[in-house]
Amino acid sequence: MLTVLRHSWPLLLGVMLLMVGNGVQGTLLGVRGAAEGFSTLQLSMVMSSYFLGFLVGAQLTPVMIRRVGHVRVFSALGSMISAVLILFPLLVDWTAWSLMRVLIGFCFSGIYITAESWLNNTATNETRGQTLSAYMIVQMLGIIASQGLLALGDPDGFGLFIIPSVLVSLAFMPLLLADTPAPTFDTVKRLGFAKLWVTSPLGCVGMLLTGGIFSAMFGMASVWGAMSALTLKEIAAYGAALYVGGLVLQYPIGWASDRMDRRRLIMILSLVGAAVMGVAATVTLPFVAILVVALVLGGMINPLYSLLIALTNDYLEKEEMPGASAGMIFLNGFGAIFGPLAVGWLMGVVGKSGYFLFLGILFALLGSYAAWRISRRPTLEPHSSFTGLSPNASSLAVGAVLQQDSAKARAA
Repeated sequence: MLTVLRHSWPLLLGVMLLMVGNGVQGTLLGVRGAAEGFSTLQLSMVMSSYFLGFLVGAQLTPVMIRRVGHVRVFSALGSMISAVLILFPLLVDWTAWSLMRVLIGFCFSGIYITAESWLNNTATNETRGQTLSAYMIVQMLGIIASQGLLALGDPDGFGLFIIPSVLVSLAFMPLLLADTPAPTFDTVKRLGFAKLWVTSPLGCVGMLLTGGIFSAMFGMASVWGAMSALTLKEIAAYGAALYVGGLVLQYPIGWASDRMDRRRLIMILSLVGAAVMGVAATVTLPFVAILVVALVLGGMINPLYSLLIALTNDYLEKEEMPGASAGMIFLNGFGAIFGPLAVGWLMGVVGKSGYFLFLGILFALLGSYAAWRISRRPTLEPHSSFTGLSPNASSLAVGAVLQQDSAKARAA
């Protein structure tokens, strides 16, 4: 790990600063929008717009990189993010915010792809797993730190919009001044959705549902917090707990996934998530208990995402692995677009309890489908290893995981 940090610390530092900036604006907009009188449905459209932009960016960024190179794409997208972050408090209108969130999502998607290209280029087959682990840790630490920063500011002023802009600008420095050469960007032929479905129906359905869970969970957390009359510090603590849970439970769940039927583990985690969400939706809980709910929620969804990737990888030939990553990310991103919209509509109908109710329904659907798939296909001995990934990761990070498992398979 020390070798990885020595060679990749500028990139990892830049990624952490990016995540701090992204995490602040994601939560801040929900709080500020509620204070400005935006309806729950309007805020859900603002939050959903980020994931629409993220999905479009994942498709177009590789084309942009091949045309003008990593450095120009990274600089252009980073400049756009800094500019848009400053505009949010100047254009207080939900339609303008929605359009700017599309731009923010598009740019962050491109920046993640660029950063992950560099990280993957600096890694060898021997260090790729450690590099990916370090990358995911700094991502989560960045989000957790962003919630702490948010708790210290005033959502009614300009400061909390300016600080993320500054942090994103500072993030470019270690990335652009790193002495590692810009990587090549090879075109990978995507595995068709029909083939991906035949290969792993649970992987496809799971990616759609976890996309909806993740986007609703984090995108609408601040909206739910505002409806629940939580203070800014309490909303920030809730957002941080979501990622602390994922950080803490990734390893033990990953350890279990390499030793049992992954479909059964997916079923168990999903049903636990559904049960906890059901309690949170029907019982008025003290804030300490709400933090426990957040720890469980984050601790379920982040490992579930990684489990679905590992499960799908178990059924792929090594030459199919790189092409599968793009399809899986697309399914996850497509589901993410509709998560905030659906939970926003439900919260408008039943109130704040709709937040946990929606998450519980999606968990229950995933757990039930996993149970059905167990009855339809015999258990397959896992041949790929579990690597913790965040749903924020681009197809390059997923592809790197698959590439790592492919190298292990060849070595065996």
